[in-house]
Amino acid sequence: MADKYLLRVTAGPSYDPSSHQVVAVNSGTPTSIQSSLCSARVSVRIQNYHGLPHRSPSTSSYFSHPPHTHDQYSIGFSFVPHRSINGKSLVFGNDFEHPVRDRIPPGFNAAFKIVKWAIDPGLDGDVYADKPYLYGNALSSINVLSVGPKAGKEAIEKQSAEAPDDEEAIKEGGFEGGQEVRENLNIPDNAAARQKWFLGGHDRLEHWQWEEGRLYKADFFNPYLDFNEFALKLPGFSLKVLGYLGGEDYLRYVLKDKDTGDVLFVVVFTLLPNNQDDKGDAETPQQGKSNARSSNDSPARPFEPKAEDLD
Repeated sequence: MADKYLLRVTAGPSYDPSSHQVVAVNSGTPTSIQSSLCSARVSVRIQNYHGLPHRSPSTSSYFSHPPHTHDQYSIGFSFVPHRSINGKSLVFGNDFEHPVRDRIPPGFNAAFKIVKWAIDPGLDGDVYADKPYLYGNALSSINVLSVGPKAGKEAIEKQSAEAPDDEEAIKEGGFEGGQEVRENLNIPDNAAARQKWFLGGHDRLEHWQWEEGRLYKADFFNPYLDFNEFALKLPGFSLKVLGYLGGEDYLRYVLKDKDTGDVLFVVVFTLLPNNQDDKGDAETPQQGKSNARSSNDSPARPFEPKAEDLD
């Protein structure tokens, strides 16, 4: 399928594609996102990348680090909230603008159980809804979390200077006062233990605050989703996702406050026909290349993969 399609990654502060920038995948140059809700920097790494911008590196030194030698992709980010958000409210995951219930494959429920076992036990959602979603609480879904200083404007400037890049994998823990935040709540130092700890009770989530003006660094990754094939490859189960996206040509990740609906940032992986020329590198998402539309946009002609592309 890689010879027929190109992958493009965009990111922005809202669902509206006109607010998005094209992400330089595997480049080591993070994408800066500014809004009234947060200041964020996002880096995307994809193993064996085939996509836009043209001449993008096919891989990243990130995948040479021992914890990531088997991972297929990473969404690394740092952010400073501009208002505090309670721990039970901030979620990370996937959602869609349109129903996919008519395209859900046989065996989906079994596959979902594998996903919860292998990737995120806290994952929850409704794939049969008019606007399907699969969200996990950020505190248990994010693979690596590092807590930094709270210093208002200084923290915002610092997070710009120390944004995640492809040369260094983010490490679990805290720095410049951030470790004390974790210790005061008895949060384990180990990443897997921290994820399990936050799954252990609703009160633990409520006691956490994503604090206004504090710097956080995070990394989300796994070895199961192959973006070059748009395929989910789980232990004992494999699924070509493209055939079941309800005619859409994108997969969208979002960090949001589920209680208010406020979006901190969105990352969109869009599959394009492989007929792009060099002009496609500078083309902005609002020029009709992405179906990651806001709910106010008029529907675009759905993308339908051909049967041979799903083999």
